[in-house]
Amino acid sequence: MNLLLDTHVLLWAAGSSERLPEEGRSLLEDQETQPVFSAASIWEIAIKSGTGRPDFRVNPHLLRRGLLENGYTELPVTGVHAVAVVLLPPLHKDPFDRILIAQAQVEGIMLLTADKMVGRYPGPIRVL
Repeated sequence: MNLLLDTHVLLWAAGSSERLPEEGRSLLEDQETQPVFSAASIWEIAIKSGTGRPDFRVNPHLLRRGLLENGYTELPVTGVHAVAVVLLPPLHKDPFDRILIAQAQVEGIMLLTADKMVGRYPGPIRVL
């Protein structure tokens, strides 16, 4: 199963953080799971690490390279994903979360998130 990680879950998984719930850890360790990250998450990390946010203290270049070297698949943002955002109900204003939701819906990939607000959207979303 392909599993798209939202940005925080991605950071927790990449950093072996204790913040990654056991359920998420189990899913990622499953041999049937193909972890996927969005180019939008790398963009979000690049922007927020530049502002000095403590929860985004990571080099986006090194993170991306490490993810690819560890078997993660990168999902580019396409025009189809971008226009799908307009179909989302206005539950959440974060543009990065909204593009991840749209990507999950368009691609039919389960989005793994810790954000309960994201979990309110229709589609393949699993809240940890």
